Amino acid sequence: MEKMKPLVIGDLVIEKPVIQGGMGVGISLSSLAGAVAKAGGVGIISTAQIGFRELDFKENPLKANLRAIGSELKKAREIAPKGVIGFNIMVATRNYEEYVKTAVKAGADIIISGAGLPVSLPEYVREAEGKAGDPAAGLKTKLAPIVSSLKSVSVICKLWERKYQTTPDLVVIEGPLAGGHLGFSREQLAELEADTTDTAHTFHKEAYEAEIRSIIDFVKKLGEKYGKMIPVVVAGGIYTHEDVLRQLELGADGVQVATRFVTTEECDAADAFKQAYVDARPEDIEIV
Repeated sequence: MEKMKPLVIGDLVIEKPVIQGGMGVGISLSSLAGAVAKAGGVGIISTAQIGFRELDFKENPLKANLRAIGSELKKAREIAPKGVIGFNIMVATRNYEEYVKTAVKAGADIIISGAGLPVSLPEYVREAEGKAGDPAAGLKTKLAPIVSSLKSVSVICKLWERKYQTTPDLVVIEGPLAGGHLGFSREQLAELEADTTDTAHTFHKEAYEAEIRSIIDFVKKLGEKYGKMIPVVVAGGIYTHEDVLRQLELGADGVQVATRFVTTEECDAADAFKQAYVDARPEDIEIV
C-alpha cells in the first residue's frame, strides 16, 4: 500500500493525514482525541457541553464547560504528549469568544470552527496569545474554518484578509454527507441519498466533487499570494481507505473522519450510545 504524505499545517507535521472530527456532548473528549493523536492523526475535542460531567454543570454550565476545556486537553496530552490536539468550537456557541480564548490559553494546537462563519476567530486568538493589534505576529494556535461551498470559503478568506491581514492555516470542507450544521437544504441532501438511481447518485456526487476541486483551487491560489501552504481536508461520508484515497485524488491534503470513531473502545461515549450506532440501519438515520 502506498504510503500517504503527512499533513503539514504550518510547523505542525501530522504523520497520518487524518483529522478526527469533533463530536459534541461527550463523544470526542480526551480519550478519543488523545488516542487519535497518539496514533499519528489530529485529535479533536468538541467544546459542545464539554463540562456536562462536572459536578456544578447544572448550576453553572459556562463555568463548568470552560474548566473542562483545560482538564480535557491536559488528559489528552497525557495520552499523546507529542501529538497534535485541538478543539472544535461552533460559532453558534453562546459565549463563543470565551470558549476560543480559554482553548488557546489551555494550549490548543488548532481550533476548527464552523456552524456559522468564524469571522472574529483571528481576533480572539490574537488577544488570547497577547498579540492583539499585531497582524505580522505569527500565531501558535492554528486557525481552521469549516466551509461547505466555494462561496463560503471566499467570504471568510476575504473577510480575514481585510480585517486581520491573515489567512486560514487549514481549511476543512464539510460536504453534504457530513454531520453537523452545514447549510445544505433537505432537497440537496435528498439528491445524495443512496436510494436514488445509480446515474443520479453518480451525477450529484460528481457535482459536489467539482465544488471540492474549486475550493481547493481557490485556497491554493490564496496560499501562493501569501507565500504559504494552506492545506485542505475533506469531510463527510468517509468510511474506507478507498474513500480516503478518492479525496486525495481530488487534490485534498487529508480527510476529517468522525462517525467511524464512535464505536471504538477509546471513544468517550457511553457503551449504550456506541451500541445504538452498531445496531443502526439506514432507515434509522434522520435529519434533526
